[in-house]
Amino acid sequence: MDSLFILPLSILPLSCKALASARLIKNVRFECAVEMFTGPQTGSGQVNVESLPRMFGWSTKSVHPDLKMLRILSLLPSFDIYSLRISLREIGVNIDDVSKLKLSTEKSAELTAYMQSFTRPLIKSIYSDSEQEITTFDDIIKLFRHPDTEVAKQRLEKMASALNISIREIPNFIEDYGDIFLSISYFRHCFDRLEPYVVSCMESLDAGRKHFQIKADSNTMQCYLTVDEYINSISAAVAGGLQSIDSRVGSLWKNASPEDFRAAKKFVEGYHVTLGAALCCLTVKMNAFAQMFPRPHACGAIRIADFMVSEMMPGFEMVKAMQTRYGKLSKGIGADGK
Repeated sequence: MDSLFILPLSILPLSCKALASARLIKNVRFECAVEMFTGPQTGSGQVNVESLPRMFGWSTKSVHPDLKMLRILSLLPSFDIYSLRISLREIGVNIDDVSKLKLSTEKSAELTAYMQSFTRPLIKSIYSDSEQEITTFDDIIKLFRHPDTEVAKQRLEKMASALNISIREIPNFIEDYGDIFLSISYFRHCFDRLEPYVVSCMESLDAGRKHFQIKADSNTMQCYLTVDEYINSISAAVAGGLQSIDSRVGSLWKNASPEDFRAAKKFVEGYHVTLGAALCCLTVKMNAFAQMFPRPHACGAIRIADFMVSEMMPGFEMVKAMQTRYGKLSKGIGADGK
């Protein structure tokens, strides 16, 4: 569940038991497929959603309920848990165990460094400059459940008054908003880890445009320009969206009020689907490029060009379409119609 582009079908209320071990994935062309198996020796065994009735012998007289659900899910722009929570609710798919839509303990721990930008101001507002051992968000909750100084208790009382809640409710209040901060940290983490892949891909695009055979092919040159534009545009949009979020939530603890927190939560949640779509597309594309060309400088320019035209180009336009439905991240995508 830590992935942007993989949805384990075991979490869904499907009737076909054979699908329980399968996954819905976004492939390099940003098309959705059911992955029946995967492994270093076997590769990825992918099946188109529309091929499932023939594979499992489902009746063609009526639409199988599993097929109906998977058709809808295959249209989702991202499978990250934050987008999924919103999208599954919109399409009426109920998950029997909500804990399935959570990041793993390992991933949550990995995001601790990103969480500090939100938690440090909170801790400082209560504990001033004292050193506190914080490694997870749970540590913060424990810290506020059992304040160990008189000054901290007084500051907690002041915060409780501003939030119009009792001091005993503060840990629960913070916990309620912890997932919002975790989601921001998750998206920023996903974006940051893409940087070396994006740099490598852009360098290959730049080198390709100077190759004499590619320069002579107007269609390939146009593809290179378009891919370059999409990658730059999506990257700028994600960076702008994350910056907007940081600006909105950065000063919450200084002037805490229930209204401010509710507004910030709604603001951040409004970005989830669009951020997820942009990052999912960028991640799928950059992962595919890195796997195909781990050392792009050692590969032939024509081989890279073929990949750009057949695999890299398709799918980017879907992110643009998401801007229309869910709103723009920033002026990075769609402001000029591109």
